[in-house]
Amino acid sequence: MSRNVAGLAEGAQMIPESHPLQQLFIELVGRHYAEEIGIRDPQIVNYVSHLLAEFCDAEQLFKISNAFGKPLGDVGEMLLESNPVFGPAPSFDRERQVRKHIGDYTLFFTGMFPESINHFRLRRERLENFVDWMKAGKESYYIVSKFEHFEYAKVAPLFAMLSQHFEQCVYGLNLVKNDLEEMQHPIVRRADEILM
Repeated sequence: MSRNVAGLAEGAQMIPESHPLQQLFIELVGRHYAEEIGIRDPQIVNYVSHLLAEFCDAEQLFKISNAFGKPLGDVGEMLLESNPVFGPAPSFDRERQVRKHIGDYTLFFTGMFPESINHFRLRRERLENFVDWMKAGKESYYIVSKFEHFEYAKVAPLFAMLSQHFEQCVYGLNLVKNDLEEMQHPIVRRADEILM
């Protein structure tokens, strides 16, 4: 798979493949996806690992802006922004770009920070209060997979698989999150200090 990993970081700074953080994500995602949920597809593992690395830069979470330049962090607003027929999306390429981000954003938050979704909803009135994040993510990856011509032909099957296995990918990320939390536990850190 190319370094761009299916257009994951269109315009984003990528963490080098050899960087320890990237290696950690590849190892954790690969292990949990293979052992706990049975996903051994290297394209999915690489895509999700690179997604974690990309979203280490919080600005990447809010890289989609509306027509007025306001960064969107509300899934409901993103869904409206993605509509090329009844919404402001000026083209089907824009629809694909926004839908891909919705898939990435919802996969990341439902897998790594599911507790934050209700926190978002309780803070203020948001359009996403009416959105099922799992359904929005799965549907968004499905729509992206239907862009199967020209420059998108090679990556369309990946997004079809991400849509088909969305719930399993979320569960696998939750296991990755648990591992990352354990690595921060004082007992684990103290053991590392003693062993190192």
